[in-house]
Amino acid sequence: MINKQVRSLAEAVAEIHDGAIIMIGGFGEAGSPIELIHALIDHGAKNLTVVSNNTGSGHIGLAALIENKQVKKMICSFPRTANSTVFPELYSAGEIELELVPQGTLAERIRAGGAGIPAFYTPASVNTPLAKGKESRMFDGVEYVLEYGIKADFSLVKCETADRYGNLLYHATARNFGPIMCTAANVTIVQAKSIVGAGQIDPEIVVTPGIYVKKVIEINHPANESELVANGIIYP
Repeated sequence: MINKQVRSLAEAVAEIHDGAIIMIGGFGEAGSPIELIHALIDHGAKNLTVVSNNTGSGHIGLAALIENKQVKKMICSFPRTANSTVFPELYSAGEIELELVPQGTLAERIRAGGAGIPAFYTPASVNTPLAKGKESRMFDGVEYVLEYGIKADFSLVKCETADRYGNLLYHATARNFGPIMCTAANVTIVQAKSIVGAGQIDPEIVVTPGIYVKKVIEINHPANESELVANGIIYP
């Protein structure tokens, strides 16, 4: 019987190794898997390359992982946002690397990685510093820049509902990068607000099929990033 549910956060992240490439879902706090990130901090894997939309807020979640010096490089679209101080300070000090990617390009690079597409052309960064050193080509009189698909060793994703097979449903905008990150990683680890019995999710509305998911853990009352930041919480 297939059952991808694990009993603890420690078990969920246990196989993440030093030097891994990790995709972390979330658009700001929407869909950010705070509990899985904190478990990764406790686990201690280091020299990580993290692919995410932004670099976290305050001193919790992704920002805390960065502050704990476990991340060597960020691949993201928004390295500085409201309440984001940890990454900018470390980057200014030369203590962490950054690969800045336009948001649409980031999404497409992840999608391409999951679809087995090695590279594609986009006009997004033409005539900007982000195009420096990259191959470009003209199509129908328009210049495009070559970008490569991204694949990861692991993805950490948050969803609303899952079943033991790993089929996933998301809540509104918390869906964001989750579905494509699930397809682009060798191992996808998911925290779900609820895990329901087999057959309780209508197959016609499944967003992420279980074939893309290796582990799911139920977190009934996930942390609210804004509340943690507003209360000055620091992790660990």
